[in-house]
Amino acid sequence: MSKTFILPADSLRWRVDPGYLQFKSTADLDPAEGIIGQPVAMEAMRFGVECDAPGQNIFVRGTSGTGRTSMVRSLLTELKPQARRRLDRCYVHNFKQPDRPRLVTLPAGEGPIFRKHVKDLADYIQLNLLESLESEPFKTRRDAIGQYTQEEIQRITSPLEKELKENNLALVSLQSGPMSRTVIFPLIEGKPTPPEELLKLLKSGKLSESDLEALEEKIKNFTPRLEEVSREANKSWLQGMTRIREFVEAEARTLLQNFTASLITRLPQAEVVEFIEEVIEDVIENRLDTESREKLPDPQLVYGVNVICSQKNDSSPVITEYTPSVMNLLGTVEPEFVGQGQMVSNYRGIRAGALVQADGGYLILNANDVLSEPGAWHMMMRVLRTGKVEIVPAEAGWFAPIQSLKPEAIDINVRIILIGNSQLYYQLDQFDPDFRDQFKVLADFNSEIERTRLGVNQYAGVVARICCNEGLTHFEASGVAALAEHGARVASRKGKISARFGRIADIVREAAFLAGKSGAELVDRSHVENAVRRTKYRASLPSSRFQELISDGTLMVQTCGAVVGQINGLAVINAGQLTYGFPARITATIGAGQAGVINIEGAASMSGAIHTKGFHILGGLLRHLMQTDHPLAFSASIAFEQSYGGIDGDSASGAEICCLLSALTGVPIKQGLAMTGAIDQLGHIQAIGGVNEKIEGFFDACRSIGLNGEQGVIIPSANDGDLMLREDVIAACANGQFNVYAVKTVNEALEVLTGLEAGELDEEGHFPENSLLELARRKTTEFWTKSMSSPNKKPVSDSN
Repeated sequence: MSKTFILPADSLRWRVDPGYLQFKSTADLDPAEGIIGQPVAMEAMRFGVECDAPGQNIFVRGTSGTGRTSMVRSLLTELKPQARRRLDRCYVHNFKQPDRPRLVTLPAGEGPIFRKHVKDLADYIQLNLLESLESEPFKTRRDAIGQYTQEEIQRITSPLEKELKENNLALVSLQSGPMSRTVIFPLIEGKPTPPEELLKLLKSGKLSESDLEALEEKIKNFTPRLEEVSREANKSWLQGMTRIREFVEAEARTLLQNFTASLITRLPQAEVVEFIEEVIEDVIENRLDTESREKLPDPQLVYGVNVICSQKNDSSPVITEYTPSVMNLLGTVEPEFVGQGQMVSNYRGIRAGALVQADGGYLILNANDVLSEPGAWHMMMRVLRTGKVEIVPAEAGWFAPIQSLKPEAIDINVRIILIGNSQLYYQLDQFDPDFRDQFKVLADFNSEIERTRLGVNQYAGVVARICCNEGLTHFEASGVAALAEHGARVASRKGKISARFGRIADIVREAAFLAGKSGAELVDRSHVENAVRRTKYRASLPSSRFQELISDGTLMVQTCGAVVGQINGLAVINAGQLTYGFPARITATIGAGQAGVINIEGAASMSGAIHTKGFHILGGLLRHLMQTDHPLAFSASIAFEQSYGGIDGDSASGAEICCLLSALTGVPIKQGLAMTGAIDQLGHIQAIGGVNEKIEGFFDACRSIGLNGEQGVIIPSANDGDLMLREDVIAACANGQFNVYAVKTVNEALEVLTGLEAGELDEEGHFPENSLLELARRKTTEFWTKSMSSPNKKPVSDSN
């Protein structure tokens, strides 16, 4: 009866129809451009790129290796979206608030022009301005103002000088450091004589004391007049200096305004006009005097323009940031080292980050990378929420304090394309309240494409592209066919081929390498199959050790005979991207009692949530199968023997129920068989993952001990379309040395495992005589009777 569930050997692997491929080699094909097999993701991406509504940032969701990043770049290249805006960003010195550098926003391409004009202005200020103010016409006009001032002073002082002369007195100007003062000296022999000389004349007898007293009296009488005249003369002198300074400033302002007129005409933006006016005023205030100018910094340092971002073409900027730290996204202020190792910050050190560089365009980020950088995610979401970027200085150590600088914020309009997986998407959606509002477009990448003629030919186009781009040996049709079959193995789903072209590309490269070493002109099926074998072999150590432990008896796995309450379950282990299957011995014991079914792994806290759920379904399935008129009353325990790690997944629940029923009925299970499959409460065997690896793992165990023709694996019928078994397994099945059984229900599995009919309830609620479930019902009734007759025991309501 069990033979009816055996799958024929030709159904154990999908093979590419030779009619699918009508080319000699991939060199004859046009390389596949764009993204293969992702119509839904492509449509979402197109909408996200072309729609200009707020919050339409894109989250590209999918498994790594499906070409998410490549798709984003190729789509942007294909669409060539126009920039939503194109602006140059510059920073200049803020004369009013030096710690708040001024932002200057200009049309695209004008930033470097602005910088050049301002550099020329700084050169003119440094080299030519004072020379222009020393020109002959300018000096003539300035000297005229000075001459007029002198004439005014002479007009004020002449009457006093005349009167003093008539009294043998004269005005003398004395210099005392930077200051000068006017005093009255007597005229002796026609020459002004200071007081110390008068004393000498007095001592020598040339001047009497009465004459000296008369001179002092005259001087004393004229002193108030002198003070009054000095005040008026000084006032005239100050007015003259003011007129000269105003004249010089006016001339300098005219020269600078004439010099910057062309710049203002070309860039009439308010920020530019205001900055130029501030530069002119600073020059007039601080740089018209040669002595003070030498103490000031180079005009190039103060009056320069720092262009942090310049748009040079019409296409939309597309920036990919591989290290999305806060500094790389926002930008930073790099300090400068001045005398004695001191650091200072100013507008010249401001550097734009990726968000500013991508303004008006697109910024591609990996979600995991953003989240791994401290503060980067919070900052990015704040920028999207506010539309402004605030560039902050890089943090310095405590030993190197620098001047705090806060550049003016930049308003941006950028579309962020975030690449991540499904788990991360749901976590962000759950824990970040702004995520859903800012990333409204979801581009979902499928990890599989249809297993059709089109899908296989798409594989050929991808191979052609890889070979052309990387200079690899091209593939003949058989090589592409083998690669497509490997893609079906990776997908492990009926009617599907893997779209994880990153993994496929690795096989392409290794197969081309092997073909090159063998001197082949084209890569054929043997090279691809060899590349797949080598890939598995390099990660086969865990599997090889496990097979050795089975062969030498360290791990007790039986592959022949029949045992009550024991069955071979199947599990998988992962080695990088590769998965290996292996058998796991499951045992069950049962007796009268009230404890119900005990999950030993669960009791030892070694059972995962999914495995525990699958185990608890056993109680419901037992009730459904038994259909007894009394509660189930027994004590049973189920365990994975020689298992010392955690167990999860429900794929062993089918084997567990069969093992439990064997222990309950005393009917032995064929040890040459292994089983995988999840159960529901109605007895259906449900699909599981890793079916190919599990079959091959048990096949390897049987082969290491010895194939006898009675061995095989029971799988859910829902998985029979997923089979892509190795050629040696298929050959063994074709020769009758090994079998794969596909079952739909627990009843069918029991018939294969025990050789007995499981039995179905008739209209009167009875199972066929001597059927497995009839034996199970009798045994449960027996246990119930013992439970009821046991002293000091209350009847239980039901089993776990």
